[in-house]
Amino acid sequence: MTHIKQIQSRLIVSGTISDPFAAAKLIAFCAISHRGDLSHGYNLFRHLRHRSTFIWNTIIRAFVDKNRASKALSIYKQMVQSGFLPNNYTFSFLLRACAELSECSLGLIYHAQAIKLGWESYDFVQNGLIHLYATCSCMDLAFKLFDSSLNRDVITWTAVINGFVKSGQVVIARELFDKMPEKNEISWSAMITGYAQVGSFKEVLELFNDMQIAGIKPNHAGLVGALSACAFLGALDQGRWIHAYIDKHKLKLDIVLGTALVDMYAKCGCMEAACRVFDDMPNRDVYAFTSLISGLANHGQSASAIELLTRMKNEGVKPNEVTFICILSACSRMGLVEEGLRIFESMSNVYGIEPGVEHYGCIVDLLGRVGMLEQAKKVVREMPMEPDSYVLGALLNACRVHGDVELGKEMVDGLVERSLDHGGVHVLLSNIYASANQWGYVEKIRKGMEEKNVKKVPGCSLIEVDGVVCEFKAGNRTHVLMEEIILLSMVTDKHLKSHWFDDDVVPTIMRFHAFPKDLQHSEMISSSSSTSDSKVQHNKLHALIQILPERTFLRGTTTATNCKEKFTPVMMFSLSTVWAPWGTTWLQKFSFMDNSFAS
Repeated sequence: MTHIKQIQSRLIVSGTISDPFAAAKLIAFCAISHRGDLSHGYNLFRHLRHRSTFIWNTIIRAFVDKNRASKALSIYKQMVQSGFLPNNYTFSFLLRACAELSECSLGLIYHAQAIKLGWESYDFVQNGLIHLYATCSCMDLAFKLFDSSLNRDVITWTAVINGFVKSGQVVIARELFDKMPEKNEISWSAMITGYAQVGSFKEVLELFNDMQIAGIKPNHAGLVGALSACAFLGALDQGRWIHAYIDKHKLKLDIVLGTALVDMYAKCGCMEAACRVFDDMPNRDVYAFTSLISGLANHGQSASAIELLTRMKNEGVKPNEVTFICILSACSRMGLVEEGLRIFESMSNVYGIEPGVEHYGCIVDLLGRVGMLEQAKKVVREMPMEPDSYVLGALLNACRVHGDVELGKEMVDGLVERSLDHGGVHVLLSNIYASANQWGYVEKIRKGMEEKNVKKVPGCSLIEVDGVVCEFKAGNRTHVLMEEIILLSMVTDKHLKSHWFDDDVVPTIMRFHAFPKDLQHSEMISSSSSTSDSKVQHNKLHALIQILPERTFLRGTTTATNCKEKFTPVMMFSLSTVWAPWGTTWLQKFSFMDNSFAS
């Protein structure tokens, strides 16, 4: 800017500052260049007597580029009042400003002006209109313009695809994407992001792999979308490949990309790697802290999660509602009642955050896990808002763990009154009765579910084997290796007994085969575990690890809070690979993710 100001001084002395061409070049550098100064350029513009349409467009564009859309629109009004007519470039900047502000009604006015002045058919204007309508979810208008466009370029295609993606119409977006004559990294990333937004994570990784085959380098958005898919699917190998790609190409590890990496490693169970990435991030916000806190809490490192809250405060980052849900969950998993209650009270006293229903649910879960059922019931009764299915479900699960049949029945009645009685609630109640060996009530619940057509949402389990993610759904029998899987599940029980596991350790619900297929767990081993002593299950884990072959790597993760009934099938599968003739190497190194109902 020092040299520019020197040039400006010479222009003023020589009198050529009034020349529109020289003034335009000077303003353009100040306003648009990344080394310029917009405020200085705007001051030059304001004191300029002789302006041209190019100069007006330059200053409008500058404010749009700096995300000051309202100011850009205000300058356009001055332009019209000064007697200047907009051209195709003017409209392209105005439409970008409207898209930034989601001002569809104002965009319609500019659209009408563009038609009146004969600028609608120009590529810049058409792309701007499609982008505006797509951003405002007016997909009928966007597609109508796209369909009538004679000069569709990659920007036009990407704009309409991005619009369908953002409006949740991913199928239509994919159809258009497949028809694109030419794709760039932005169009690929838009499609990847769309699949991630609707939870089609397998499609995300498939498309990301296709992108590599096509020789297109992924941009920032594509990498974040792929990492979110790896996190959900537990696809650690692919997540590591993306991390290596970021390092190899020396991509900037900003907050968004760094947080995506932390989340991926945390959800795949690699907490050391998650912590390393977190520490390497130049800047960290509340989302980065919350991702790591959540990972530490989910993997039993509650002390580290709580310490991170202190570090968060020291770095001047204020926690949000989700942060406290993760911290309270960490306290719940470790039975830290006093610490959890202290943090709960600090939400409003220290941080000015009023606890929501999710936070009360965490406190109920915290008290319920340690057997303080009456205190948990009191929290439910005195909480300032209506308890939801999570709160009542947490207390219901505590009743299952501690065998309180009467209170469990009371909780289910409360859920029924609030129309929150989905299939998982009834299954939990049946498990409570099964734990108490009240099989008559279990049968009664099953028949009641059939009569009311109440169904549990089928669980979905995912295993990564040699970089390939395999999906299993409860009751599904379409897998190409289904015969081997069924045989493996049958012989697993026999193999467990050969290592002195008796019937009391194997989940009792396995003996109750009357449940319909859609209520079975996606692990295809058992419907649920009704063993009430968590120590038995964790001792089983230790015992199974002892008899695994040397150098076997076992990594199990789950989104469910009830680890007993989730890890049993994983351990049984893993143990079976020790001796099953078709599975000696098949499942010895895998990741496991379960998304079925718990608490």
